[in-house]
Amino acid sequence: MASQHHHSHEEHSGEALIEAARVSLTESGEQWTSMREAVFTELARHERPASAYDIADNLSRARGKRVAPNSIYRILDLFVANNLALRVESANAFLANTHPGCEHDCIFMVCDECGEANHVDDESISSKVRTLADSRGFRTVRPVIEIRGLCRACA
Repeated sequence: MASQHHHSHEEHSGEALIEAARVSLTESGEQWTSMREAVFTELARHERPASAYDIADNLSRARGKRVAPNSIYRILDLFVANNLALRVESANAFLANTHPGCEHDCIFMVCDECGEANHVDDESISSKVRTLADSRGFRTVRPVIEIRGLCRACA
């Protein structure tokens, strides 16, 4: 499975990001429910990776009733599977994909001090990782590379 380039796709933010996510999800045959919209809107509001618990807490407060983290995890997993969100594995946290529907290999630089996670698109790294896996008979589903350290501000 080749990684898609997104360079020609517009990077979205705000309402345009939410609308692009809705279009992408419905075009893939999934429903855009009010809960999925609320979860995506909350996720997109965060500049740093957000956990399902962060999202559940914020939605619970906003709705005035408890939202279970398990239901948030299911929605976030659906978003990852449909390229609406990216998962920072080591932090068990998520970021909105600003190019909804575009496939990205997950390459992150994660700051151990402030928690910032910068997503890096580098087709040469992605290609080498996928080629390495293929050469060993391993079918790649979703490569994840995380570089832990200190961001420029914390260093």
